Amino acid sequence: MLLALHRATHHTLHALAARLATLDLAGSEVNTLANLADGRPRSVREPSADTGIRATTLTGVLDRLERRGYLVRELDPADRRSFRLTLTAPGRAVAGQVRRAVTDIERDALAGQSGRQLAGYRAVVAALQEVS
Repeated sequence: MLLALHRATHHTLHALAARLATLDLAGSEVNTLANLADGRPRSVREPSADTGIRATTLTGVLDRLERRGYLVRELDPADRRSFRLTLTAPGRAVAGQVRRAVTDIERDALAGQSGRQLAGYRAVVAALQEVS
């Protein structure tokens, strides 16, 4: 099952790359933007947990997105030792495109699945996310 999930991940990443080719984003950037698409400011720790990208790797992803003008890092007023990530207007637009592509692929791929099948899939994914 794990290998099948790995293959499915690569297939969906290729589909996303094809749909988003004009944006010239790496897979880790797509993942990060999709998770930031709601536009809510958040700590650097949150997208690391949401994306599954290690914090040290995520720093480089955030650097690239910041250089492209898609997000800004600002000191957190509640904790000046921490930074908050906020999408810029261009970042919100690109993140919206990414999120729509993710949603479209998911909708198309899962259209023929029953609620019970989807619940089983979610249970398996949740169990695999707990592996340490």
